[in-house]
Amino acid sequence: MAASSSPEPQKPQRSDFAAWSAECNRILTAPLPDPISKSIETITSLHTRTWRDVPAHQRALEKVAGFFARPTFLYLLVSSLILWLMGTFLSQVGWLPFPFPQFSWSAQGLDTAALLISTGVLVRQSRQENFAEQRAQLTLQLNLLSEQKIAKIIALIEELRHDLPDVSNRDDSEARMMQEAADPIVVLDALQENLNRELEADERLITTQATDT
Repeated sequence: MAASSSPEPQKPQRSDFAAWSAECNRILTAPLPDPISKSIETITSLHTRTWRDVPAHQRALEKVAGFFARPTFLYLLVSSLILWLMGTFLSQVGWLPFPFPQFSWSAQGLDTAALLISTGVLVRQSRQENFAEQRAQLTLQLNLLSEQKIAKIIALIEELRHDLPDVSNRDDSEARMMQEAADPIVVLDALQENLNRELEADERLITTQATDT
């Protein structure tokens, strides 16, 4: 009597294994609460509005300056220096059929070192500025959340005060205004408008004084 042979287990296909590996490596993130999402949208809209007001030529200049502050530019400088040194050596031994500009440590050495050092410092400063910008964004985010929480606490206290029979029910206009969180965009517009008015008033005052003298 022949023994029944059990079916061999099927090997997982490459596509199934890749999907399973991607699923295992996927980082699960919980959805953000609504106040945090609103604060993030507010900060994003502020950045978008500020970037939209920048002229096109200034954007191009900032992109070029940003490329100079990247490590890629420093690597290009080091690679160019190595190629220049190799070309100088090959030209000196006569292995190049065409004239090649010679690299002289006494003439270009100090300038090359200054360029590499300044580029390295610029890359480091750019990284520190990005980190400082992230901390500033986090501080702004926490301030917006704190302001929303304080407004919510004031609203709950006012609601509790109206519900308690032993507490006199009175109209508090200041508390009613503080129940709503301030819109950062509206505050920014008001600050900018007041600043423009003060600058215009100072200019008129300076012009009046110059005319009187």
